[in-house]
Amino acid sequence: MIRPITVGLDGSPESLAAADWAAREAQRRDLPLHLVHAWIWQPHDVPVAQDLDTQKHWALRILREAEEELRGRHPELTVSTEQISETAAEVLLGQAEKAEMLVLGSSGHGAIAGFLLGSVGQQVLARANSPVVMVRANARSAAKHDGGQVVVGLDDPGDPAAPLLEFAFGAAAARRTALRAVHAPSLPPLYGHGPVVGQLASQEGGITGQAEKALSDALKPWQEKYPQVPVDHTVDLARPSGVVLQAAAQAGLVVVGRRVHRPALGMRIGPVAHAVLHHAAAPVAVVPHD
Repeated sequence: MIRPITVGLDGSPESLAAADWAAREAQRRDLPLHLVHAWIWQPHDVPVAQDLDTQKHWALRILREAEEELRGRHPELTVSTEQISETAAEVLLGQAEKAEMLVLGSSGHGAIAGFLLGSVGQQVLARANSPVVMVRANARSAAKHDGGQVVVGLDDPGDPAAPLLEFAFGAAAARRTALRAVHAPSLPPLYGHGPVVGQLASQEGGITGQAEKALSDALKPWQEKYPQVPVDHTVDLARPSGVVLQAAAQAGLVVVGRRVHRPALGMRIGPVAHAVLHHAAAPVAVVPHD
């Protein structure tokens, strides 16, 4: 069964930008596009005076208008719509189970800062079992930037996450662009601070050398699987989130991982994913993995 690329729509400019990005992605991957609206999206989205029938009609119009516009831009694309009478987070999590990826829109802080994650986005990112792509309604998400390289951040190249690399290489192959893998190894306490850090880390067999070999080894089987994808990799002794964000400055898509766990309190997506989502300008894919 072919899994679609699914988009959550709420009528906002951000969600429409997400639908536009998802349509291009679906066309690149030869996948169907599925537009979903949970018509009890948020209590403040419609005036209290409006009854449920009015809400439902309003939601249906959003779906129809988005479908018509996307069919006009992408006549070869298979587009379906679905309106579900349920809260947004639960609807989107259910849809993610059946989708190749789930695409959502998010508002931003402007030209530099990235995403404003509402409660729905946070819940979905923390609990979804499929990749979730967050798209901003800005120029960086426009079609002309789709050719930018794919950047993927690896937490532990010695134990690479297959779903993360599969998604990143697949995205680069679909775009016919390069992939850049980045990693920031952890410094043990004995390294301390100062010039000695750079000297020891740069020595052959030191921290940087070991990390570069581990990263190269982790990428090798995926390069063999995707020989058409040019690959570059970088190891940097800095904060992991900063390393990914620096590489993401000119990226067309940023891919980060989220370890699957169920913390006792709160919804966690990990510090690197959190930082990238809040400060990257390009679309960001969060891929769950063990």
